[in-house]
Amino acid sequence: MAEFHEPALLKETLTYLNVRSNKKYIDATVGGGGHAVEIVKRGGNLLGLDVDPDAIDAAREKLEKLGAKGWVLRAQNFKNIDKIAKENDFYPVTGILYDLGLSSYQLEHSGRGFSFQKNEPLDMRADPDLKVTAADLVNGLSEKELVKLFEKYGEESRARAVAGAIIRSRWDKPIRTSAELADIVTQVVREPRKTHPATKVFQALRIAVNDELNNLQSSLPQAFGLLEADGRLVVISFHSLEDRIVKDFMKNMIKKDLGGELTRKPVVPSDEEIEKNPRTRSAKLRALEKK
Repeated sequence: MAEFHEPALLKETLTYLNVRSNKKYIDATVGGGGHAVEIVKRGGNLLGLDVDPDAIDAAREKLEKLGAKGWVLRAQNFKNIDKIAKENDFYPVTGILYDLGLSSYQLEHSGRGFSFQKNEPLDMRADPDLKVTAADLVNGLSEKELVKLFEKYGEESRARAVAGAIIRSRWDKPIRTSAELADIVTQVVREPRKTHPATKVFQALRIAVNDELNNLQSSLPQAFGLLEADGRLVVISFHSLEDRIVKDFMKNMIKKDLGGELTRKPVVPSDEEIEKNPRTRSAKLRALEKK
């Protein structure tokens, strides 16, 4: 299997998780197992979750090669983290990790249209059992609904122009591939940007298709409830909407005197890590310890 994921902020993650032998840890977004392998190597017992069955297969392959015991993987959504942990008799736990970024595999090899640099079916479902695809939204929503989606989940300043271009394009034929959509957006978003012109539109569609923000908001309180005293919650986010949810949740736990702040400011990758793995450039890590 192709390399699934180059884990962001690996050293920092392990430091804040403070992995100890025979303690329980949940990797809520196991990806290809990059963080998970290091947790198991350090003697931690692991429950790994991911909605993407390809991610579970990749993580299992790595963990089996490691030859260690004390781990279990489940192809499930972290929105049900409390139920999954209790079904597997895996609580209370010492540490829980969320690495919310898209993997290299999903962008380069999944064939599901996550990348605006590929010509693939406009799918964007991390979980193939979900019913609605990105193509369904692009071809089915009204212009007003598209504007709202791009503004809310992509913070796209040219949302109206992009939505209008999509409506005009689909009059001729449905928009079916990631390349078609990227081309439409690029023709509208012409001003210089640090990222590709279609980045925010693709982000918005991916968030909507996978209900990412609602799932995160639902999951964080469950995860905190699963932690033992002095247990740690570590979250790596990759865009401002995710980071805002994480920041607000942690501030609320601190305000209620239920948690202690471990990261006064978000931890970001070093220049060296960004040079090695450019996709980490927007990563932010926040950590909280339960009282």
